[in-house]
Amino acid sequence: MSFRHPRVLAACLAILALLSFANLALAQGGRSGNRQLQSESRASELEDEVNRASLEYEAARIAPATTVPGGAIRLARAATQQLPVVTGTWSEVTNRPYDSDDPAYRDPVISNSGGGSGLVSGRMTALAIQANGTVWAGAADGGVWKSTNGGTTWTPTFDQMPSLSVGAISIDPANQSVWVGTGENNTAFENYRGAGVFRSTNGGSSWTLVGDDALDGTTIGKLAFDGNGLVFAATSRGLWKHTTTNLSSPWTKVFDAASLGYSAIPYGLSMTNDVVVRPGTNGQYIVANMSWRNGTAYDGFYISTDGGNNFTRAKAGGAVNDADIGSTSFAYSADGSTLYAVVESPFQINHFTQSGGTTLQGVFVSPSGDASGPWNKIAEGRKLATSGSALYNYFRGFNPGVQAWYNRFIGVDPADKDHVYLGLEEVFETTNGGSNWFAIGPYWNFGLPCSANGLDSCPKTTHPDQHAVAIANGTVYVGNDGGVWKRSTSIHTVEGWTDLNATLRTLQYYYAGAGRVPGGTGDGVWGGLQDNGASLILPGAATMVSPFGGDGGDVIVDPTSYERAVNEYVDLDMFLTTNAGRSDGTTFAWREISPSCFAFTYTPSPCDPNARFIAPFRADVSSGTHWVAGGQYVWDNQNKGWDTTCGSSACDWKIVYNTGSGDSTTAIAVKGGVTYAAWCGPSGCNPRASSTTGEGFRRGIATNYGGTWHELDVTSLPNRYVYSLTVDPADDATVYAVFGGFSRRWIPAGGVGHVFKSTNGGASWSDITGNLPDAPGDDLVLKGSTMYVATDVGVFTAPVGSTSWSRLGTGLPNASVNDLSLAPDGSYLVAATHGRGIWKISIP
Repeated sequence: MSFRHPRVLAACLAILALLSFANLALAQGGRSGNRQLQSESRASELEDEVNRASLEYEAARIAPATTVPGGAIRLARAATQQLPVVTGTWSEVTNRPYDSDDPAYRDPVISNSGGGSGLVSGRMTALAIQANGTVWAGAADGGVWKSTNGGTTWTPTFDQMPSLSVGAISIDPANQSVWVGTGENNTAFENYRGAGVFRSTNGGSSWTLVGDDALDGTTIGKLAFDGNGLVFAATSRGLWKHTTTNLSSPWTKVFDAASLGYSAIPYGLSMTNDVVVRPGTNGQYIVANMSWRNGTAYDGFYISTDGGNNFTRAKAGGAVNDADIGSTSFAYSADGSTLYAVVESPFQINHFTQSGGTTLQGVFVSPSGDASGPWNKIAEGRKLATSGSALYNYFRGFNPGVQAWYNRFIGVDPADKDHVYLGLEEVFETTNGGSNWFAIGPYWNFGLPCSANGLDSCPKTTHPDQHAVAIANGTVYVGNDGGVWKRSTSIHTVEGWTDLNATLRTLQYYYAGAGRVPGGTGDGVWGGLQDNGASLILPGAATMVSPFGGDGGDVIVDPTSYERAVNEYVDLDMFLTTNAGRSDGTTFAWREISPSCFAFTYTPSPCDPNARFIAPFRADVSSGTHWVAGGQYVWDNQNKGWDTTCGSSACDWKIVYNTGSGDSTTAIAVKGGVTYAAWCGPSGCNPRASSTTGEGFRRGIATNYGGTWHELDVTSLPNRYVYSLTVDPADDATVYAVFGGFSRRWIPAGGVGHVFKSTNGGASWSDITGNLPDAPGDDLVLKGSTMYVATDVGVFTAPVGSTSWSRLGTGLPNASVNDLSLAPDGSYLVAATHGRGIWKISIP
């Protein structure tokens, strides 16, 4: 989540109320510019917009249900292993550093170059350090990484595990074994649930599942050892414990909301965000936070004084508002004498226009080490705002902690109980127990005094949105939406950060596409990313570059020249470049061509009010200049191609179909004059939101095949999200539909099957799912007489006309594959994974 535009930052705050995460959840990213919000009512509208958007990634995987049992993905992975493998080896395209600050790509509107983050990777959610100095890092959906040289280089150790979504990493002090809790726990919008807890005793060469399947399908925020042979796991289904010696024994539930007598449990979750064991108590004193970020009856601090056998809700005394305890992170001093907490405020989430621009209740210290307090407040949003915050300087009206429900850590220097690191959107430090704070990792360098002399004159900073911290041997490591950084604990200024992302390969892609390098050899590959804009990878280049900032999304690339591309910011906000986004900061490399009501530099009329957060647009398979885009309306660019323009007074995009109020397009396929468009609704197409209006999940497919637009009869198709449509380049009557979610074994009303084919313009359909694993489908590509399908559990292939599928190649990590595309000459297939970058494989 990095922002250069206040509208998006304000809207992001609302991922709050309705954002759920039965299978996955969502995180936002940014845009450049400096247009300010005009009114509180406008802010409220934008919050509603993102509340809807925040449900969309999840809906694609669970609708029409509101949750899916934990075993669904695990068994789909197991089914995958039973399929035959088509010979071939995947190779990584994103196999070089990703430079977010290249001065040759510094468009003054849409680029974040110059922000100071330098080399970046994907979202990092967990950090731990062994006694021998080995550093371990966990990624959102990129697995577990190991460094034996302080982060200079990294090695993946988790690529073939059942889940690459990591929520916690801890080291057992008894034997230095590494324990990993899978399932990212920060309630972002594209979080994946995990497959339990795993342990390695050989440096990550192999991993063993801990216990039974009790934690399958949960997210895990923390693993804590008591020193007496027990490990405690803070999960989305409460607090659990397990012996550290007998790994085959089952997990034991310590408590959840129901066991404590609470009946009203939002989404069936018992969100246990953190658990800490107080040093010096022989494992007897344990503190946990169970809270739902928007507020529920069970919110609070829970204490055990008998080694975790019994817990009671503490009445937090002193400065903590006990009635407003949201998601919380704890940290003890090394001697256990002092307890720190950073506490999010449900009230401020639910009443953001009254919040003072933050969702942070405050940062607190209990000098006695008792979780009951009394607590002293040592920081809150306004105090941190005047401590060198770039967020506050750039986005007037917003204060640090604006996303405290999502990004949050606190860590105490083992050598000094008054030396504390705080992670929110930025990194803060105090050396005197909270009397004074300083932003040592500003949001970025835009707007800071040093930028008056040029952005490159500012010290390098960390990427925004902090999630993890580890401190040992005089070094502090931080993990955030852009990777991992470190610095000496003896440095107390903004200078001194070391970027550790050169060999971390954890980028989270939605889409990718390739175009030839004019006059040269090889292809340029574009990709739209969560948190980190759009990347461009050129053959022979030492680094990838980031010509497009904020969040990326769908892409169109001219197959004859990579320099011509369309990239998407959120809400169908499309930008076009004809020079690969090159700019020295004084010229504009991108032209906004969006028909969305949320376009940045203008408001077209008419405009689309209901495009999805990551909205689809497609080039015609028979014409590179004919494009179709989708929101509530289906838009046609009238074959204008790279000359497409849009503004307040005139726009080349024309409405050709209306999916309906509250509905939005999910997939598009185009050949010549024939377009197919899938849609769903209402309210982000998620039953959690739909239930508030009394409307159920709905979906459909419309087309103008035959000459006029009409809705197809989809009663024979699954009642689930249509993730992809693909039209046969040789026959506009032949179309394929790929469905997300799970079949009725897991979702009773979801129907059966994932891939369907019509040879008569959608009048009738055949189920060609065959032996494919029952897992969300994401995309389908045709190459001659062969089909390739992307899913959340890998890539599969089958001959056209067959229902017998095989795994495609070896070497692809177990991350979700969100998109497939063909090379310009069709010689290889490109796979965009959401956590392990872009990969390719040669195909016949």
